[in-house]
Amino acid sequence: MKRLSAVARRPLLLALLLSLLLAAGATAPTEAHRRAVFPIESLGSRGINVTALQHLLRAKGSSLTISGVFDGATQQQVAALQELAGLKRDGVVNAATWERLLPVLAPGARTEAVTALQRLLNKKRRSGLTVNGYYDSATRETVTAFQAHMGLNASGRVNLATWRNLLWHYVKPAFASTALCDYHSGNGKASNWATSAAVAQVEAAAALFHGRTGLKTSHGEASLEHGGNIAGHSTHELGLDVDVGLIRRDGRHCRRLGLDYRHAQYDRARTRRLIEAIYDAAPGRVKLIYFNDPVLVREGLVVSYPNHSHHLHIRYCEVGHAQPRYRCPAPALDAGLELPLIAASTSGELAPGPSGMSLAARLARHRY
Repeated sequence: MKRLSAVARRPLLLALLLSLLLAAGATAPTEAHRRAVFPIESLGSRGINVTALQHLLRAKGSSLTISGVFDGATQQQVAALQELAGLKRDGVVNAATWERLLPVLAPGARTEAVTALQRLLNKKRRSGLTVNGYYDSATRETVTAFQAHMGLNASGRVNLATWRNLLWHYVKPAFASTALCDYHSGNGKASNWATSAAVAQVEAAAALFHGRTGLKTSHGEASLEHGGNIAGHSTHELGLDVDVGLIRRDGRHCRRLGLDYRHAQYDRARTRRLIEAIYDAAPGRVKLIYFNDPVLVREGLVVSYPNHSHHLHIRYCEVGHAQPRYRCPAPALDAGLELPLIAASTSGELAPGPSGMSLAARLARHRY
């Protein structure tokens, strides 16, 4: 048989390569990011994932108020859905519950589930979509871009894999608020990301602290956009560790770094109030706070740890987390946990809840 020349073989090789690329596209992985899992939401959670959950429950016929806070009413609606679906009735939104809530969406859909989708994309990807509950061309373009960003098949069709990656995707804080500022450390703005719940809890704590003292909270390093190893840290990989700056006597903690608890400008009293706001904003969701001030360690507010003399390291926890150091116990159904509904204009008072509580009482109420 006569062999083809190199010139003659070139179109055949190009055609073979094209067919392999098309085949690869047809069989593209549907799981996308290897760490992407459905977040577990339960009583006490807050953030854009809870906002999406409430919209999804409303799409199923609920009349819940959209608050972004997983309160008792949300817990009851989740439990009712679980009972109807034959799932464990515990009010905890795990993967099985998410899968019963999440519809496949395609262009032309008009439902409150699309509202949930649009709000998630706006918060997590800063998309600027009009939130109208209609799967229009702009929503499709944004979905396709997100799918490509996560390594999914960029079809514009929102299936379970797209929902899972979107709900899992981390969030950046709202530094435009009057209560929170960003101080840069070694990894810069690339390390501002954290889970939906962690960001919402820090924002809520900052709002409470600002209402009580008039001071901002300086947000430091948390995680990278998709988690993973981060330079200079042995943790901060899972979006649940957030560094926060200490409060200075001159109030300049958003601009001047390098302060530790032995510095003359360190303001222990107002740093204590910041720690109280962190606990108040996230009842049962603060695993611990690392900080080496011996006075606050003795008070039981913080835990000493090497290299934590110049910032607060907040470790948040989630119900059912795969790693014990980030796991908190599930609240009982009908637990009646009281949560502050915190707005930017908050007066700083813990509402609802008793006032004049001692530090020991606060810890007993907000930690487990």
